[in-house]
Amino acid sequence: MSNKIKALLKVRGLTQAELAHRLDTVPSNIYKKLARDNFSEKELIEIAEALDCKYEGFFFFENDGKI
Repeated sequence: MSNKIKALLKVRGLTQAELAHRLDTVPSNIYKKLARDNFSEKELIEIAEALDCKYEGFFFFENDGKI
């Protein structure tokens, strides 16, 4: 997920520090989260909103949902 967030930042022309500012946190928190690649769904939604995009998490059944 970190790579996707970094790619979004590049597309938006923003730095990690600017993302931190938009999320009302300090840059070191963002750097650490990206390094660990550990985000809650709530955080991903907040990041998407800060980057003016939409986050959707999905579960997909294989074999048309048949067990």
